[in-house]
Amino acid sequence: MLIVAIFVVVLLVYALLSERIATTPLTAPIIFTVLGMMFHPHWARLTAAGVTPNVFLSVAEVGLVLLLFTDASRTDLAVLRSIGSLPARLLSTGMLLTILLGAIAARVVFPQLSWSEAGILSAILAPTDAGLGQIIVTSPRVPMRIRQALNVEAGLNDGLSVPFMLFFMAIAAAKIEGGATSLLQFMGEQLGLGVVVGAAVGLIGGWLLSVATRRGYIADAFRQIAVVTLPLMCLLLADMVEASMFIAAFVAGLAVQVPFKEAGQQSVEFAEEWGQIFNLIVFCIFGMAVMRDWRQFTVASWIYAVMSLTVVRMLPVTISLMGTRLSRPTVLFMGWFGPRGLASIVLGMVYLEQQLHLPGESTIRSAVMATVVLSIFAHGLSAIPGISIYARKVAALGALAPESLDDGTLKSRAASG
Repeated sequence: MLIVAIFVVVLLVYALLSERIATTPLTAPIIFTVLGMMFHPHWARLTAAGVTPNVFLSVAEVGLVLLLFTDASRTDLAVLRSIGSLPARLLSTGMLLTILLGAIAARVVFPQLSWSEAGILSAILAPTDAGLGQIIVTSPRVPMRIRQALNVEAGLNDGLSVPFMLFFMAIAAAKIEGGATSLLQFMGEQLGLGVVVGAAVGLIGGWLLSVATRRGYIADAFRQIAVVTLPLMCLLLADMVEASMFIAAFVAGLAVQVPFKEAGQQSVEFAEEWGQIFNLIVFCIFGMAVMRDWRQFTVASWIYAVMSLTVVRMLPVTISLMGTRLSRPTVLFMGWFGPRGLASIVLGMVYLEQQLHLPGESTIRSAVMATVVLSIFAHGLSAIPGISIYARKVAALGALAPESLDDGTLKSRAASG
């Protein structure tokens, strides 16, 4: 198929020039979203060839399941044990306020939405995307402490957003079907069973990997493959029992560390290679969808998109960082670079797949798409100049600024003075 051939050629060219492209404002999501936009005239041909929206959803689900498992499995849980650490602040106070403020903003901009619909929209757009912000979290010009906080936040907030989205969906479904029984049943199946499946797969799979590694049964070349089968198993088992595959994958990534601490190292190698290809396919498909539906984007959709990327993101970050003594440039930098990408795309598709047929479904869809496409370009194009400006500001603060010190050093300074 010509479209597939062009995608592969562009992927090859991007890979060959990736080091040079990294010094330009053109990020991989921008390039492949634009490629998808150019493919839009061939949308009907893809559908005729059997590439239906369900196929797109399956690709996206696999990509997010792998991403959730990988992010959870490589997360140092000790980083989150201190409520005073930057990642813990962003993932607790920051995230809760983001969902709350996002729902309030949705009700203001889209008064036709119910509170449950506003909550669904807010939860879909709550997670940030480490892929879109990759240049930020890998730049040596950004202090390590700030990079780590943004990276851990992006790695975990997609998994933490899923329960909120499912909760608001359950409320909406209960209103349609009637009664609290539907809400409790939905939450029990999606969340409860998801946790059980994830914990079982993570603990049992991790134990088997640990035993096989310790006794020398498993070849090095297959250790990575064995780890990657765990999130895929979560996907299959969750589908069989009608649980949330995303909750299961996220919990499995956390649980597998208990018996097999090397899981994160093994899974991240796969995610950086094959997982990246899944992500670029999703961005390409998203570009086609944007061109297909752009006429449905209203002025209100763009207003909400701007609010979502600014006040809805930046105010909660500012509040969550109070007391850290971080400078104003750092707070603004961390607040702005919270891009929306892969997780929001997939969560939006999952919501649509449930076919709740809510009155505000089209509004939610257009608002999510407008926010993500604006984020792809706004955050991508502002990354390099933003880093340059921020690096100069931090350099002027000196080596003893809170931005340049780790949490342990800061605690020692606070205790002594």
